[in-house]
Amino acid sequence: MGLRKDRLTSELFPSTRVPVMLRGPTDLDGFRQAARSLLARQVPPEGVSWHTTGAPVQDLFSGQGTEAAANAEAFSDAPAVKVPAEFVALCEAVILHRDPNRFGLLYRLFWRLAHEPGLRHDPLDADRLQAAHMAQAVRRDLHKMKAFVRFRTVQDERFRACPQDGPLHVAWFEPEHHIVEAVAPFFARRFTQMRWAILTPACSVEWDCVSRRSPAGMPLPYRAGTGAAVLPAQPQPAEMKGQLRFGPGVKKSDAPPADAGEQLWLTYYRHTFNPARLKLKAMQKEMPRKYWRNLPEAPLIAPLAAEANERSLRMLAQPASVTRRRLPAGRTARPADASSP
Repeated sequence: MGLRKDRLTSELFPSTRVPVMLRGPTDLDGFRQAARSLLARQVPPEGVSWHTTGAPVQDLFSGQGTEAAANAEAFSDAPAVKVPAEFVALCEAVILHRDPNRFGLLYRLFWRLAHEPGLRHDPLDADRLQAAHMAQAVRRDLHKMKAFVRFRTVQDERFRACPQDGPLHVAWFEPEHHIVEAVAPFFARRFTQMRWAILTPACSVEWDCVSRRSPAGMPLPYRAGTGAAVLPAQPQPAEMKGQLRFGPGVKKSDAPPADAGEQLWLTYYRHTFNPARLKLKAMQKEMPRKYWRNLPEAPLIAPLAAEANERSLRMLAQPASVTRRRLPAGRTARPADASSP
């Protein structure tokens, strides 16, 4: 009875927790260092409160002055702990999730892996399942951002001063999780030869592909209507072929309006739309409606889908095309009336 009373009391009135302040929402290195130190000091998961800079602290039992508490760098280095390789990959994905309790979940799994060796063989564990679902949501968000980013061309001040550098291509996207820094290298590899910027509510990224040093005082990023730079401008070293620069989030109103290139894309989309292959449920599963508001081709989907049946019937009514025989170069067709040898 006494043990039950003590346990109930500890649940209702927990002791002051050890606060950990990470440098940002995706500070994986800081989390690793703090988790190792906490494990070495035998601090249980329920005795830790996790916070990130820039986020309000909402923990009644984390003690006073959590904002000024030592962050993850202040924890002494602790020896590495052997964990399954898949757990490291799981941490890299889950830490990008927007759930504020993700750090507590990962540390609880880390603690349990150290104290419960059989956990690594239990795929149906509640904590493991929750982390796996969060990692899957992050991977899905990464895939959607790669598929649904649409750039618009902007002739910024840099282009007007140096047309040879090319215009700036700007896109607006609203990710569900903290994935901008993780997905930025993909766009840098795919669009290496052009200048681009992706704006989101929480974080923005710019890629400058010009290898020479920018003129002194030349603003690199796209500027909003107020004249304030969306992303911080820094001179690029002459020896670099490209550089990713990250900045704060912006509003959707800071994104550029539609341009002429977008009209070409809409014309292409309209003419390549195949009504015979239309499957609305499959399309909405791959391209959920929440992304439609930022896709320029989304307004065309409803009218094209409404005309799909009629267009399919017209396609079926057309006569079959005659396939012409193609001869190798240098040979001519034999006359129809020529006699066989």
